[in-house]
Parts: sequence; structure tokens; C-alpha cells
Amino acid sequence: MDIEEKQADLIDHFVKQASALQGSALGPLVAEATSHPSLFAFSEILTVPSILQVEGTANSVYLDVLRLFAHGTWSDYKRISGRLPQLVPEQTLKLKQLTVLTLAETNKVLPYDQLMKELDVTNVRELEDFLINECMYAGIVRGKLDQLRRCFEVQFAAGRDLRPGQLGSMIQTLSNWLATSDNLLLSIQEKIKWADSMGELDKKHGKEVQDRVEEVKKSLSLKADADFRGHEEIYSEPGGVMDYEEDRSRPKRRRHPIP
Repeated sequence: MDIEEKQADLIDHFVKQASALQGSALGPLVAEATSHPSLFAFSEILTVPSILQVEGTANSVYLDVLRLFAHGTWSDYKRISGRLPQLVPEQTLKLKQLTVLTLAETNKVLPYDQLMKELDVTNVRELEDFLINECMYAGIVRGKLDQLRRCFEVQFAAGRDLRPGQLGSMIQTLSNWLATSDNLLLSIQEKIKWADSMGELDKKHGKEVQDRVEEVKKSLSLKADADFRGHEEIYSEPGGVMDYEEDRSRPKRRRHPIP
């Protein structure tokens, strides 16, 4: 079962559980969901009516925790930690994993210095162990650790929940991409047509050259035949060629001098 299928099953489980609970009873459920090692999406849980109903009540902290894990980062937690419950180690790990996903949304080359600052990691060895054991092995990112350049080159990163207002920006980005793809497709089609037309011209030119060659061959053949027949006629005519042997056997007449 891949990560998407696991996500779907877990989301369905927690949505059903949250729908059956009210008020403070949601606390343990929120803690379990945000600690689960295979759950990285929380927007569906956020839309459960019983979750939304705690807004503005003494239990609104559970809604704040869910929003933090849906859209926030480790740095965000540190800024508002005074009004949130203290995170357990599993929640801390999860939020740092989600922080890597957020950073990978906008940059596919993540410098070690930036990662160590955002994750509160003190050395490169600890950072690389975290990226390998807690991110790549978990299947949420794939990439290459470049120790020479001190960066993590992201090849794949799982998507996070959309932040409020992010949907419009994403739609615009996709629309721009679609327009660019359409223009590229049109350009490719035009080049294909040009290539086809050039191919037809090449074929036509090749046929013309071949026809001309055949005409020249035929003309040369006819000329050769005519020359050959002309020689045959010359040598076959009576008296056309003097019999040299007969001429040599004929006695020569002496011319007498005139007195």
C-alpha cells in the first residue's frame, strides 16, 4: 500500500471518529492524528462540523493544533507555543517532517544551513540522519544529499494541505502552465507540418532527379545504338573497304620516261 492509500484510509478513520465526538473529547483524537507516523494531511479533519464548532470556545486550542499541522511549520509553532499545548516527541517529529515538505514546495535545492535553522538541528550529521531516516524512508520526499555543496536536492516531495487563499494562486499557476503547454503544442505541430512539407519536396526533387537520370541514360543508349549501326553500315557496303591483300598481289605498272 503506497502513501496515498494509507493517507486515504487514515483520513477516513479520523474523520469518522471526530464526527462522533464533541468538545474536550476531541483532544485525545487530535493528539493521536497529529502524532500518527503515516498521516500528513489534515484538511478533511478540519472540515468536520464538530471540529469547527470548538472555534471561540475553551476547546479552540484543538482547532489551532490541527491548523498548525495542516499549514504550519516548526518555526510557526515556536512563535505561538505559549498558547498551544506542549507537543509530544511524535508531534515534534511530524511537524519537522511537514516543515521539510513546506520548504520543498518553493525550492528544489535546500541548503543545509537553511534546513538546520528551520529544524533546530545543530550539525550536518544529525540533519542528514533526519532527512534519510525520517523523511526519505517515510516516503514523503526523495532526493540527493550533496555533502560537497552542503545541500539537499529534492526530486520528489509529497504535497501538503492547501493554505487559505492558496487555491486561487494554484489555479492561476495551472492556467499559465496550460496556456504555455498549448503554445508549445501548436509550435510542435507547425514544425511537424513544415517537416512533412520539406519531406514531400525532397521526395519530389528526388523523383525529378531520378527521371532526369533515366532520360540521360536513355538518350546515351539511343546515341550508342545509332553510332553502332552507322559503323555496321560503313563496313558492310560493297567496295566500301579496299581489299588490301588483293591490291598487294596486283603487279605495279612502270611509268616510262618521256623522251
